[in-house]
Amino acid sequence: RVDDKSAKSVTAATIALLQPYKGAIFTITADNGKEFAYHEVMTEYLNCGVYFADPYCSWQRGLNENTNGLLRQYWPKSTDFKKVSQSEVEDVIVKLNDRPRKKLNYKTPAKLMAEHMVVIAA
Repeated sequence: RVDDKSAKSVTAATIALLQPYKGAIFTITADNGKEFAYHEVMTEYLNCGVYFADPYCSWQRGLNENTNGLLRQYWPKSTDFKKVSQSEVEDVIVKLNDRPRKKLNYKTPAKLMAEHMVVIAA
């Protein structure tokens, strides 16, 4: 959770969130928002490439767009996230990561990530 959409805040939050999975991250695909102005810092800290989707080509960030749609099941577009607690956010994250996905052969993202992290640690 970030207090604002400044490039500094978004970069720090992205690095903090993804640092534990550093070995599993190969690329990040962002939109063209100014909050990604420090993408070089992400590249350096996470040792991965950062790419930008072409304007008006949301399909280039398909997983992100799909996840936004899943999040909208819990919070409509007009939601003021300043009124949503960190606990509520964490509960929804767990629900979504424990939800089987057709694209993953009906396995859950949480299970596949746990398996992947074991392989990386070995």
